[in-house]
Amino acid sequence: MCSADLALLQPHFESVSLGLKTHLEVAGSPISTVYFFESGLGSVVGELRPGIEAEIGIIGCEGMTGSALVMGDDRSTHDCYVQLEARAFAIDAGLFTKAFLTSPTLRSFLLRYVHYFHLQASFTALSNARMNIVDRLSRWLVMCDDRVDGNSFAITHEFLSVMLGVRRPGVTIALQTLEGQGLIRFSAPLRSLLSPPGKLHRAQQCPDEHRRQALKMAGDVR
Repeated sequence: MCSADLALLQPHFESVSLGLKTHLEVAGSPISTVYFFESGLGSVVGELRPGIEAEIGIIGCEGMTGSALVMGDDRSTHDCYVQLEARAFAIDAGLFTKAFLTSPTLRSFLLRYVHYFHLQASFTALSNARMNIVDRLSRWLVMCDDRVDGNSFAITHEFLSVMLGVRRPGVTIALQTLEGQGLIRFSAPLRSLLSPPGKLHRAQQCPDEHRRQALKMAGDVR
């Protein structure tokens, strides 16, 4: 984001702390606030029917909520909530919309981000359809590791089952498989450690085009 566009937004930013499972957007409801993540993770989650849900995409330091606003809608299609405790800059949705309608360069930047997020969602759909649970978990851990400081984070089996759209026993087996290969270590509640650093990245089987796009976007945002 260029300095002129950042100057349009900064006067309206409020630095906020976001606790675990804080809802940032609710499916079908008006979007009141847009969050630009500085740390932590958010999950965009789709629900097939009550109790049947899965993660569609991850938002980290490269991203923001409010994609629907950029596309001209004032309501969120899916739920979005905090997956790992986060810090973010919050801005009123109306002020955010006014800013990107004022600046063609900001609008172009935000459209590139929405395109990137759609790319992430498409790879998620592909991996859910064609990859086994171990490879899907590996991909998910790599995506998280790219977006958080350090090489460890805390999360539960139950939360992973929602993120991957599988039953908890499947998550347990996949974690044990990765640990047996020396790629992670974990305890309860789960604290995943990529061990040694980078090994899980090399071992994962998913296409890496999305990861390249994500890292490029993170560089643009920062």
